[in-house]
Amino acid sequence: MVLEGKVVLVAGVGEGLGREVARLALRDGARVVVAARSGEKLDAIARDLDPDGKRIAARPTDILDFASCEALVAEAVERFGGIDAVVNVAALDTLFGTLESTPDDDWKRAFETNVIGTLHVVRAAVPRLRERGGGAVVLVGSRSQWFPPDNHQIAYASSKGALLSAMYHLVHELGPDRIRVNMVVPTWMWGPPVEMYVKWQAGQRKIAEQDVIREITAGMPLGEEIPADDDVAEAIVFFCSDRARMITGETLQVHAG
Repeated sequence: MVLEGKVVLVAGVGEGLGREVARLALRDGARVVVAARSGEKLDAIARDLDPDGKRIAARPTDILDFASCEALVAEAVERFGGIDAVVNVAALDTLFGTLESTPDDDWKRAFETNVIGTLHVVRAAVPRLRERGGGAVVLVGSRSQWFPPDNHQIAYASSKGALLSAMYHLVHELGPDRIRVNMVVPTWMWGPPVEMYVKWQAGQRKIAEQDVIREITAGMPLGEEIPADDDVAEAIVFFCSDRARMITGETLQVHAG
């Protein structure tokens, strides 16, 4: 129970990675505060993860609104007494385009959500992490921030690169308060979004779904299957735990090699 006694805040909880982070944090002993824009879906996920509601709290949150993030943190403090770790999964990753085809509005939306929105969550949580004598911040990156993408997503990739740069600054700014800041970088994750993509590609190209999966995993030494959402969530939970107490400023790729 590596998170026994901890309070973990997870922003961006839907049917994919965010849900798995919350599920594994509960499994490992934490009390969990979950946030997303859709209150109805969020409540349903919270009920499913912890039916009696004793160890989970849910609050609809718009990470673009700093006051909304402050209210989320206040909810965590009121319900569970504080925060020990904050994870931001919320991101806008559905923007596609090249330098020439990406409109200015897509650039703005990518940076507003993936950089400013993420840092709203962190900024709201930092005073409460300090009150606990330190804690963990876990960001979620993208391989596209370093490597040529599978699809043209220059705005999204650039925003994740900017978030990585922000992480290095946060490491030095927050380190004296014993607040660790790390980033987990997934590859393809087998969960609802990728399942939909595989079905779509198979239908469009009139090939078997397994053929699409083989294409995705072709460059993965461990790639008999696509890494699952919970494989990535396990790495996030590790960074939230005291087992990572002397690790900060690191990126951990979960990509099957």
